[in-house]
Amino acid sequence: MQFKVTEEFWQLFPEAEIFLLTIDGLDNSPVEEWQDKADKMLKSAARDGLEFVPNEPISKNPVVEQWREAFRQFKTKKGARSSIEALLKRVQKGSPVNSINPLVDLYNMVSMRHAVPVGSEDLAKVSGDIRLDVAEGGESFLPLGAEEDSPSLPGEVGYFDNDGAICRCFNWREAQRTMITEETETAVIVIEAINDEQKERAQEAQNELADLLAEHLDVTASKHHLTVENPYVDLNNEA
Repeated sequence: MQFKVTEEFWQLFPEAEIFLLTIDGLDNSPVEEWQDKADKMLKSAARDGLEFVPNEPISKNPVVEQWREAFRQFKTKKGARSSIEALLKRVQKGSPVNSINPLVDLYNMVSMRHAVPVGSEDLAKVSGDIRLDVAEGGESFLPLGAEEDSPSLPGEVGYFDNDGAICRCFNWREAQRTMITEETETAVIVIEAINDEQKERAQEAQNELADLLAEHLDVTASKHHLTVENPYVDLNNEA
């Protein structure tokens, strides 16, 4: 299995960099004490995230404005926003980010703390390679919480495998098909950056998340870094 970023993507975002973590042998079922621990860590990360959204409306903060500008570079579903905007909007409004499962909780913490988009896919549920690409249009996609297919639009940036889209509109919404669950044992975690300042924070997030995975879930993550000069990685035997 490869994780690759296509030339069509780089034409839109030549300065982007994608940071990956791959893990295997994960036990993602929460232990009894995880809920209280996760709630405290998520609240702490939310306080850190507040530093990135001091201005109202939320669009007046650079981290949000940068991602909105990025989304204007390609066709998007109406109302689609970056995952980091969605998280920081909750932070700004004082709404709690609730615990979901240990892996998702840890990457949400890091996402808020460093104000970078972070997502993950269950590699056992992926069909063939993963591509960060520009959609032809019509790629099948069942969003989290939905009951009907919501196919990609022509020209939309997203993540795809042989069976369709696994994350639409860059980092807006994950698919049910490859989502992280308590049964997930092997996964790829994706952290995205589109400018130099974001790249620094994304690398810090990658390093911190690797440490958190080792500390709390007892798994060793392999780190990868994709750029226009290094656009793919072979995931076989890497997780």
